[in-house]
Amino acid sequence: MSFDNFSLHPNILEAVAEAGYSEPTKVQLNVIPKIMKGFDIRASAHTGTGKTAAFLLPALHRLSDPSKKAGHGPRILILVPTRELAMQITTQAEKYSKYMRGVKTVCVVGGVPYHAQMRKLSRPYDILVATPGRLIDYIDRRKMDFSRLETLVLDEADRMLDMGFSESVEQIVKATPPSRQTLLFSATLQGSVIKLSERLMDKPMEIIVHGGQAKPDNIIQKLHYVDNLHHKNRLLDHILNEDDVDYAIVFTSTKRHASQLVMELQEKGYQAAALHGDMNQRQRTRTITQLRNGKIKVLVATDVAARGIDVQSITHVINFDLPNSAEDYVHRIGRTGRAGAKGTALSFAAGHDAFMLQKIEKFTGQRIEIAEIAGLEPRAKQRPSPRSKRPHSRPGANRRFDSRAKSPKGRVSRPRKARA
Repeated sequence: MSFDNFSLHPNILEAVAEAGYSEPTKVQLNVIPKIMKGFDIRASAHTGTGKTAAFLLPALHRLSDPSKKAGHGPRILILVPTRELAMQITTQAEKYSKYMRGVKTVCVVGGVPYHAQMRKLSRPYDILVATPGRLIDYIDRRKMDFSRLETLVLDEADRMLDMGFSESVEQIVKATPPSRQTLLFSATLQGSVIKLSERLMDKPMEIIVHGGQAKPDNIIQKLHYVDNLHHKNRLLDHILNEDDVDYAIVFTSTKRHASQLVMELQEKGYQAAALHGDMNQRQRTRTITQLRNGKIKVLVATDVAARGIDVQSITHVINFDLPNSAEDYVHRIGRTGRAGAKGTALSFAAGHDAFMLQKIEKFTGQRIEIAEIAGLEPRAKQRPSPRSKRPHSRPGANRRFDSRAKSPKGRVSRPRKARA
């Protein structure tokens, strides 16, 4: 099946073909026809499945007909949890609408001066991509007009709720016309996400495209057991010097350690940079641009980067610290293996991480292969089967530590070779 079967506007099909897409993904096959028929949709789809195009293409098709209502404001509103995801969707919307005359997309996020965004909002536009916090600011200032709104998209709904945006989302939805079409996308459809959808949607059609599990078959996943922070640093240094590591994202649990790790990597000759929530929007945008242009080889990030970065050159994702949820693990490793390419995801874990590993494997439906590097083996051999909260190991092996603890041996020694 091709995109022609969806009866999309010819100008949209031209842009899709120019982007190099010939066959729709599973989520697009399931979602696009239902959206074009006007159904409210709540869909469970993971990162890298093509869900952005699944809601953008039918939304753009709707814009091919003139609005039936006068006014100034968006016809399509897309709410997302992070600035990075907002900018990524804005880029995609501009790519798919490039041959549609007069269709304009505006991005509204925090960390950007208000006056710059107000200039864009004062001119005619059709699509608004926004994070909840900044959009609430404009609603409270009575700077938003939703009288023309036809479609509301809640993307990464689970992440928005995790970040505490529940009240903001509901406030925004109340400001939109009840006649709107509502589309909700989430990694999982359970608990608070289902409750939110029931409050905001009219008899939504539920679509699950991954059978309740996330199986990134094109991503090689490996697990390295570690003894302490010093052991983590030695493993990371060795891995980054491997020939097959072109571009890597290293995930840490804290902003402080992300910055610290970047300084250590830079001292060793790596082209490294940090990405975390304490950086302003200009810094974050510059860092992502440098990553796309190849000026940065190693990006050290907190989970602010787990959703929304679409850089197809990423060959490796390294979980220096495991995430706090299985869903975040899937979104992290989804930064590699983009567009069907092969990728590698490596995770460092200690004894106290056993319960989270168990949750990750249950969620993905895959058992992560244990890997060891000659000369860098862990002192404690631990592989409970099945994994439990308290795996067996030598005395002292389960002593809790993370990247915030001090290494007993201090900073990692100089590498045998450094990446220019």
